[in-house]
Amino acid sequence: MNKILALVLLSGIFATACNTQRADSYTITGKITGMDTGHVYLYDIQNEDAVPDTAVIKNGSFEFTGSAEEPKFVYLGLGESVPVQPLGFFLENSRIVINGSIDSLAKAKITGSTTHAEFEQYNSGFAAIREQQRSLIEEYQDADVTGDITKMEEIRNRFQLLEGDVKNLVNEFVKAHPASYVSPFLLAQSASAMDAGAEELEPLYNALSEKTKNSFFGKEVAKTLEVLKKTSIGAVAPDFTLNDPKGNPVSLSSFKGKYTLVDFWASWCGPCRVENPNVVKAYQAFQSKGFDILGVSLDESREHWEKAIVDDQLAWTQVADIEKGGRSDVAIEYGIKGIPMNFLLDREGKIIAKNLRGAELIQKLQEVLN
Repeated sequence: MNKILALVLLSGIFATACNTQRADSYTITGKITGMDTGHVYLYDIQNEDAVPDTAVIKNGSFEFTGSAEEPKFVYLGLGESVPVQPLGFFLENSRIVINGSIDSLAKAKITGSTTHAEFEQYNSGFAAIREQQRSLIEEYQDADVTGDITKMEEIRNRFQLLEGDVKNLVNEFVKAHPASYVSPFLLAQSASAMDAGAEELEPLYNALSEKTKNSFFGKEVAKTLEVLKKTSIGAVAPDFTLNDPKGNPVSLSSFKGKYTLVDFWASWCGPCRVENPNVVKAYQAFQSKGFDILGVSLDESREHWEKAIVDDQLAWTQVADIEKGGRSDVAIEYGIKGIPMNFLLDREGKIIAKNLRGAELIQKLQEVLN
């Protein structure tokens, strides 16, 4: 009798062991309605050189196994041949289950990841803002087609107000979840997508736990902070030298003695082209009062760059690193994540304002030059 009891207990232990996920590994099982065969790919965005992990889909189901040093954001995709948005989620060492449909993979249900559950908590508050952003993007595209510049400017202003709402949402989440790996991920996004300054970002970064500060995205935020401090208001703008359209080298330091706007833009950037008439107006109004502009293009096509200079009547000095475009050392040093972006320098080369648009630029120049 004791021998039988021992065997029963032992079989129960084996059964439990088989159904328990190891603490140092993960298993992702999923089912995709509408796709019985094929492949699914797991992309690790934290390692650009990593080859995507691949799983075979059998009867609509797939499985991935592996190990993660920390919770990380990954993408699940169905390959280039399937026109569907990838699914972004937080992967961690646990048993994760994904259930989705081929025509709406990005909306798949994910269970088993504590970190992703925290991310969904944030997304529940972001959903309404995201819908408003999508609507504005569609309106902007329609206005761009018809060439309605006034409408495009009005939409851009409304979009900026929504970005303020997103910043507030991120700030609230980070303050409430300093130990969540979602927090540095959101801060990294906020710093790049919404032009958060060092004065906004640093207190939130400092509030993170040591664990999350040392995470992949925590370290990315720390790097961003270093760049932001170099280009924060009150700092001396980093000097650089780039070539003008004729191949002549131009240094930022040669503009000392004037109030100078360092204006990052590109011919392919719709919002930049919309903003250019405002910059032209400011240049014409204040050039005689000691104001100048150094345009820094992120173009990779010399032909398109030079054509845009003529078409938009940009009469000031223009420079670019055509070979690198947006990956130029200058763009990296100035932390340029999106354009248009500008920095207003005083006569000594100190940054006194940044990201001035439309009437804001005119108002600031009136303040310092009149």
